[in-house]
Amino acid sequence: MMFTVWAPEADRVRVRVDGTEHEMAAGAGGWWQAEVTGTEYAFLLGDDDRPLPDPRSLRQPHGVHEQSRVYDHGEFGWTDRSWTGRQLPGGVIYELHLGTFTAGGTFDTAIERLDHLADLGVTHVELLPVNSFDGVAGWGYDGVLWGAVHEPYGGPDGLKRFVDACHGRGLAVLLDVVYNHLGPSGAYLDRFGPYFAGRTDWGAGLNLDGPGSDEVRRYVLDNALGWLRDFHVDGLRLDAVHALVDKCATHLLEELSVEVEALSTTLGRPLTLIAESDLNDPKLVTSRDGGGYGLHAQWSDDLHHALHVRLTGETTGYYPDFAAPDALAKTLREVFFHTGTWSSFRERTHGRPVDTRVLPGHRFLAYLQDHDQIGNRAAGDRLSATVPAGLLACGAAVVFCSPYTPMVFMGEEWAASTPWQFFASFPDPELAEAVRTGRRREFSRHGWAAEDVPDPMDPATVVRSRLDWSEPGADGHREILELYRTLIRLRRERPELADPRLSEVVVETAPDGSWLVLHRDALRLACNFGAEPVTVPLAGTAGELLAAWGAPGPEGSSARLPAHSFVLVSTG
Repeated sequence: MMFTVWAPEADRVRVRVDGTEHEMAAGAGGWWQAEVTGTEYAFLLGDDDRPLPDPRSLRQPHGVHEQSRVYDHGEFGWTDRSWTGRQLPGGVIYELHLGTFTAGGTFDTAIERLDHLADLGVTHVELLPVNSFDGVAGWGYDGVLWGAVHEPYGGPDGLKRFVDACHGRGLAVLLDVVYNHLGPSGAYLDRFGPYFAGRTDWGAGLNLDGPGSDEVRRYVLDNALGWLRDFHVDGLRLDAVHALVDKCATHLLEELSVEVEALSTTLGRPLTLIAESDLNDPKLVTSRDGGGYGLHAQWSDDLHHALHVRLTGETTGYYPDFAAPDALAKTLREVFFHTGTWSSFRERTHGRPVDTRVLPGHRFLAYLQDHDQIGNRAAGDRLSATVPAGLLACGAAVVFCSPYTPMVFMGEEWAASTPWQFFASFPDPELAEAVRTGRRREFSRHGWAAEDVPDPMDPATVVRSRLDWSEPGADGHREILELYRTLIRLRRERPELADPRLSEVVVETAPDGSWLVLHRDALRLACNFGAEPVTVPLAGTAGELLAAWGAPGPEGSSARLPAHSFVLVSTG
């Protein structure tokens, strides 16, 4: 087979295949090649005898520091040939971390739980990153070999079995990918060429617009297309795109959008690109002919923050601005709270408005919890650890009755009692200690004692973070699960709830924000977040009771809501 590698600054490159070294020939554009037969391989640059894994490796059976292994995509026996994909509009996303979704922490054990997701009614399964990182356990955001699937999860065939099984149940698969930085252990790209430029908050950033950046951009694009084409993945969640520094006339995200659209046409199924962005900039999801990047959706942290403050009363960190009484109503109508307005957390103005007459709501994700908003808390505590069931129910009702694309974090649907904590397993003791002390130092500034911050390197932290699959049928969990099933079913059956027209959304609230009535055409969601009963107007005569928590059916044109309760009704 032909081994190739991009190493534009090297004067000599060798490839070691099955223990034997072979000189490689220099080609155009800094590419080197050698035709050799074998399976296990690594590259040696110049006169350095340190073998390095392939930057475009498809398999790393021995870890990110060791040699790569040849992998043939054509050998897998797919059974999803009739799969035509799922579009995002009208969908419901379920976010999960492969290593803690089940006790086994593998693709195969996750397949055993897919019937639960199909029964729940979700349409898209979003996997946190599964590419190779150093160690056994981790969130996945410290990946260094982007094309190789993490071996402890089951390697590339394991991911394919998972995707195949999802498609067999009508579930689309979204994959979280990280192109904004490389992890701190096993990132050898800079030895091959000018891959790096500057740093992000998390590690070395990519050279996307400097000398040699054309091949670096191609590296990203080819990786993205590979997941969609070769692994049959239905879409990508692009991590923290605000950290992609790109001054080229055509931004990398726009270039990716163009190439994914072309691939979608070739494959004959929809492919979805979802951005995580801190910019509050609708340009990301504005069509290219409208001057945007043409991505299909982006996360909307502002709605999460407004809901979190309303349910918990927390106003520290980045939450203070969202204590405004109208914060939740504004984010339900306008997507972003900060729309060219002052952000006290950033100490500057932030964001720009969404044109609600033009952009549909399904281009923005709504969520009550996600991996960051749980795992980046000192103790990794879920809302269910501190918030009563009635408020959890109100929060879920707001998410599923919103005009946005709902997303659920694994276990949220039954108010899981297990935390989801930050963990890693770097073998290098110095790096492990740096992560451990850095985590404790970070939270000590917010008043946490060091002993109260879980040790991210302790295997027990991973064990604590695994879902307990005995809970969904237990008292206190079963009722929340049934509510989630009901809300997802209603969103599918009642077109008013999935209507993405933001200009049609009407929200009424109490002056202090303690109650809310969300109008979805003739449907009304009335929530009481407060600790006292209230009577709220429905702007219409109550008809069929579709869903409720802790509240009797409404009468006439108003609803009497006990503390921490909601009703969803039709009106005439």
